Amino acid sequence: MKKHQIILACSLIFTLLFYNESVGVNLAIFGLLLTGSICYFFQDRFTDRSHLVLVVTSVLSCLAFAWYGDFSSFLALAMSVLFLQFRTQESQLKVIQVFPLVFLNAFASIGRVFMFSQWLPERKIHNNFAKKLVAYFVIPAIFIIVFFAAYSFGSTHFSSLLTDYTLDIDIVEVILIGILGFYISFSFWNYWVPEVCYEKNEVLDNDFKDIEEIKNQNTFSFLDIDFERKSGEITLVLLNFMLLVFIITYNYEQFFEVIEKSSLSADTHERVNSVIFSIVMAVGVIMFYFKAGFNFDNKAANLKKLAKIWIVLNGLLIVSTIIKNTEYVSFFGLTYKRLGVYAFLILAVIGLVYTFLKIKKQKTNAYLINQMVWYFYGVILLCSFVNWGDFITNYNISANKGIEPRFLKELNFNDERRDNYLSNIKNKGERNDYVQQNDIEYQQNKTFLSKALYYEFVNKK
Repeated sequence: MKKHQIILACSLIFTLLFYNESVGVNLAIFGLLLTGSICYFFQDRFTDRSHLVLVVTSVLSCLAFAWYGDFSSFLALAMSVLFLQFRTQESQLKVIQVFPLVFLNAFASIGRVFMFSQWLPERKIHNNFAKKLVAYFVIPAIFIIVFFAAYSFGSTHFSSLLTDYTLDIDIVEVILIGILGFYISFSFWNYWVPEVCYEKNEVLDNDFKDIEEIKNQNTFSFLDIDFERKSGEITLVLLNFMLLVFIITYNYEQFFEVIEKSSLSADTHERVNSVIFSIVMAVGVIMFYFKAGFNFDNKAANLKKLAKIWIVLNGLLIVSTIIKNTEYVSFFGLTYKRLGVYAFLILAVIGLVYTFLKIKKQKTNAYLINQMVWYFYGVILLCSFVNWGDFITNYNISANKGIEPRFLKELNFNDERRDNYLSNIKNKGERNDYVQQNDIEYQQNKTFLSKALYYEFVNKK
């Protein structure tokens, strides 16, 4: 199929899937359709293992969305299909570019739709075709319309042949969904990549080019390389000393000071926010000093040692935060936010490891970014596959922490485990249970294309 045919076919299928439906299984089916289309029409471009991995993750994320239908599974679905399309069509570009291109094409597609020469094939209309069109369609259609109107005035029964029938279709909704489907399909299959993306793609390479030239580059025009190197050493010595003091005071406040239980939550959140800021700035400092020449400077051995010490100290700070977050969980139980802290800290550890490798292997800053994009994507996939609401409920009930009925009912996809627990405790709020049951029934009564399949397997009591 040609590009315009794929766009129109996907638009039609999108309209059929979403007409008079809410988002549910239909989006998963549409995602599987896009994945299958890429595999079928561009199978000759599947040149390495990453294509197969992205096909598998795209299928799994579509199934995850069909099951849960929540935001994390939607994000996993969108990223998987977009990464697969981008990796297949623009294999020479770094995958990090998919994010600005999605944003750019969200606006550019509105105008590019009217550039027909870019996506519609050129067709020459021959005289025979024009004659056939006029003779076989236009002229008969005109006569039929004219005589039907004339006969309708003379016979009520004749006019009722068409006027007594009504189509049970909301034309406005069909048009709006069709436009949305065409917009999505057009943006997906006929996206625009500006030339600057190809020209600047080498900036995102993992390895440096023209090493001899880079060795003599300095960051500040008013400082030569020796002064800049010494400035970096002084800065990192002071930062390491300050971070060491912070780690000591941070751990003393966390593990040795007596904190009132009522303020434990606020204090923990404040300290975690400080750690997040510290880690982001730590990586930023390394990227600032080792973006170019110092990676290959033989005189920068001390600077590299200080940078590695800086990375290790930040790693110790992360370990302390993980221990404190675990202690916090043991006091109050799990929540989505506390799991999110674990996810960020794990990503931070991975980021520090790759920052260390960046210095050791003399890689570019883009190397760090390119690696972390894939790990971030992996975290999104994990979030979409696991039923975290049920996991939190199971843990909290087992630990007898965070088991307030109102809190448990705010968690997603934990219906059976939550209801089994609430049915065994006294003073159960009947009104809240009624509302919850109504919500399950509402989900189960949706049409198939609008469902989240999880609710099909929830037993109503």
